[in-house]
Order: sequence, then structure tokens, then C-alpha cells
Amino acid sequence: MNWSEIFGLSVSPVELVVRGTVMYLFLFAVFRLAIKRRIGAVGMADLLVLVIIADAAQNGMAGEYRTVTEGIILLSTIIAWEVLIDFLAFRFRRVERLLLPPPLLLIDRGRILWRNLRQEFVSELELRAKLREQGVTDPAEVDKAYMEPDGAVSVIKRETSSSSR
Repeated sequence: MNWSEIFGLSVSPVELVVRGTVMYLFLFAVFRLAIKRRIGAVGMADLLVLVIIADAAQNGMAGEYRTVTEGIILLSTIIAWEVLIDFLAFRFRRVERLLLPPPLLLIDRGRILWRNLRQEFVSELELRAKLREQGVTDPAEVDKAYMEPDGAVSVIKRETSSSSR
């Protein structure tokens, strides 16, 4: 076994960091701006796109690397960017607002806001399914329903007036 072929470097570590950085930031922008958020689920088409993008990006990031060490440098670069961006979004409000969309109101006082559903390509069937998951059968029972930045739907039910005895 040739240990230098497994752990040696055939590509400059700086080149790997630059390639990893450029591809990470490009893919981050694509996913944040173009793909946006989905309604709390990953579908088959989403997985297919992710696999195809990963395969296409691999060559752009890696070039001709052949060793484990080079793979570790590349993955460490990608993970470092992810941690840095999360930290910046946590630490700085402006970065958070830039990177995370605000909650989107879907139902207001029992009324479905069709324009907001269309904005995120959410069908009425999808919305009703998310309401049922939270024990709501009719949108009229909802005071507010929001699509959160992660695609989940949060529901605030209307308070029912209970008769006192």
C-alpha cells in the first residue's frame, strides 16, 4: 500500500480551499435565491436536483484531486463556510434578514391569502394538509398561519369563546 497516494497532496491545498469556497458560495446563492423554500418537505424532484447539482459541482470543486487529504481539505472548507454563514446570521441582524426570508402569512383571521400561496407555489391541497397535521380541518378555525423560513407551516388557532356557567 502506497500511503503517499492515499494521504499525499496532488493539488495545492490553497487551490482546494478556493475551489470549495467558490462552489459553496455559488450553490448557497442558487439554493437561497432560486430554489427558495418549500412547504416543509423534500420531494422526489428536490432530491433529484440535489443529486444532479452535487455531481455537477463535484468536478468544479475538486478538479483532479485523488487523495483522502485533499477530500478532507475540500469538505472542511465547505463545512467552515456553512458554520461561518450560520454564525454571521446569528450574530448580525442584517445578515440574518438577507439570508433568511421572514415568515410569510398564509391565513389571516380565517381567510386564505391566495397571493402569498401563489408566491411560494403552495396549492390549497398542500395548505390544507399542513393544517390537518396540526388538528385543523377548516381554515376558518385559524387566526394566523405562517410559512416559516424552513418551509414549515405554523398555525395559531382562533380562540373560541367559551360560555361560562
